[in-house]
Amino acid sequence: VQLQASGGGLVQAGGSLRLSCAASGLTFSRYAVGWFRQAPGKEREFVTAITVSGGTFDADSVKGRFTLSRDNDKNTVYLQMNALKPEDTAVYYCAAASSGLRLLLRSAYQYWGQGTLVTVSS
Repeated sequence: VQLQASGGGLVQAGGSLRLSCAASGLTFSRYAVGWFRQAPGKEREFVTAITVSGGTFDADSVKGRFTLSRDNDKNTVYLQMNALKPEDTAVYYCAAASSGLRLLLRSAYQYWGQGTLVTVSS
């Protein structure tokens, strides 16, 4: 199983980025997918998740700014990030979970991607 996160980069505050998470080696449509992020010196934290049926859960810090969607035909999840803030700077990781339970917790996920760096300048 592989999860490939991409789309990170450097953007100014107020700008947008779209991250992608492409999966292989699993029946993608049967997995929930989440995004977590880790800033330097901080714990990895939950950002957002999408269930197999397309329902989404967002951290309060990104509500109204980040939108998560999935394309099961392409085995890919897309994280659209708008109105980015310097505090959004982190390495972003996607992960896949076979269960739709406790998606806010890292322990719910069996597979993790390698991470993509997002840097938001002020």
